[in-house]
Amino acid sequence: MGADLISRARAGDGEAFRALTEPHRRELQVHCYRMLGSFQDAEDALQETLLDAWRGLGGFDGRASIRTWLYRIATNRCLSTLRSAARRPAKAWDIPGVEPPEPTRLGEVVWLEPFPDALLEGAPPVPLGPEARYERTESVSLAFVTALQALPPRQIAVLILRDVLGFHADEVAGMLDTTVDSVKSALKRARTGLRRRQAAQTGAEPPPAAGSPAENAVVAGFVRAWEAADVDALVALLTDDAFVSMPPLPFEYEGRDVVAGFCAGLFGAGRRFDLVPTRANGQPAFGSYLRAPTGVGHGTGLYVLTLAGGRISAMTRFENSVLPSFGLPRSLPSR
Repeated sequence: MGADLISRARAGDGEAFRALTEPHRRELQVHCYRMLGSFQDAEDALQETLLDAWRGLGGFDGRASIRTWLYRIATNRCLSTLRSAARRPAKAWDIPGVEPPEPTRLGEVVWLEPFPDALLEGAPPVPLGPEARYERTESVSLAFVTALQALPPRQIAVLILRDVLGFHADEVAGMLDTTVDSVKSALKRARTGLRRRQAAQTGAEPPPAAGSPAENAVVAGFVRAWEAADVDALVALLTDDAFVSMPPLPFEYEGRDVVAGFCAGLFGAGRRFDLVPTRANGQPAFGSYLRAPTGVGHGTGLYVLTLAGGRISAMTRFENSVLPSFGLPRSLPSR
């Protein structure tokens, strides 16, 4: 069947090509997202990967599987993007009516975007190799994807292909047109760099299971506090080292008191918000809507929560431009 589809696709049969590639489409999209950290960039890379595959199918020699061949194309397409200077730049503060407090520091991964869980849930299970080190949920978490972005491009590719997907070293060497020794060296450096980035999380409690009573309790408490603009109740939910970031704005805030001050500024001047639940990167998330005097809610962004035990250890705010990717409206009707 596979050989027949390949022959038909090489002859220009678009339906045969789709039958070859569609089973791998979602996992390739997630792969591109892990490498690039941006949902939109991943979408673009996926489309370019499929176009390259369509054009290059005549060169497919069958020594590797179609899946491995597609991963080769996608990985090299992402490497080209990572090596270009055309990543999304940092933006100036643009939250009307709110004066930003002094940030703890300025973030570097300003192109980060969330990935909708709905797309993960609809994907078939990815066949991980025996050497994979990470569970699927951890490998799409915002913390993991952000940490990857600090690595050099080749190290990102090698770590994902080896430790996330479990491809053998010789397969990865073939995908990257390099040697097995080079792959092993890059993987060693990547693991060291990733551990350094994740050192701050060492000892943190694991998050509760998705949809569990423990997670639901934290989420319900957050919604009550946020919609009531109750800063004290919100602070009670935070870990001591709670952290707020807001790409593409570079401002980052760390520490319970600092985060409390940031939230108090958002709620200032009587600003009140409604939250619509969703999920992103395996984590609880909410579309945020600012209540207007007319009662209409205007979408201001998307918040993704990182949990540690029964507390919130991080909040990541994204622009309202990501709302449609989660099936969320730009505004809510009058209540």
